[in-house]
Amino acid sequence: MNTDPVADMITRIRNAGMVAMPTTSVPCSKVKIELARVLKETGFITDYKVIDRETRIGKDIKIFLKYTENERSVITGIKRVSKCGRRIYYSHDNIPRILRGMGVIVMSTSKGLMTDHQARKIKQGGEALIAVW
Repeated sequence: MNTDPVADMITRIRNAGMVAMPTTSVPCSKVKIELARVLKETGFITDYKVIDRETRIGKDIKIFLKYTENERSVITGIKRVSKCGRRIYYSHDNIPRILRGMGVIVMSTSKGLMTDHQARKIKQGGEALIAVW
């Protein structure tokens, strides 16, 4: 039993990137699928697929990591912002910028998961889930 599935997902992505693995897999949920979609849209991963598990009942998300020409991970840092014990919410005009706009905060809003850039554009606040740079 995992108490924070999103933190488990980003830890698996971080660990796979440190050892230059081409893929990693995480247990499937709707939030994780949306997180993978946002990471793909922003260019931090190349692709993701929802696949059936081979050994247990259920599904996994297979995440294809993205690397530069010299085999360094595109994701140099990934961090959980809002945690189970302390939720972090921002209004649209108070969303911080990661590395002066080079990084991304994935926000959970009433209109779904989106980047901080998209949230500012449509003037939508919400919970900051993760920061990626």
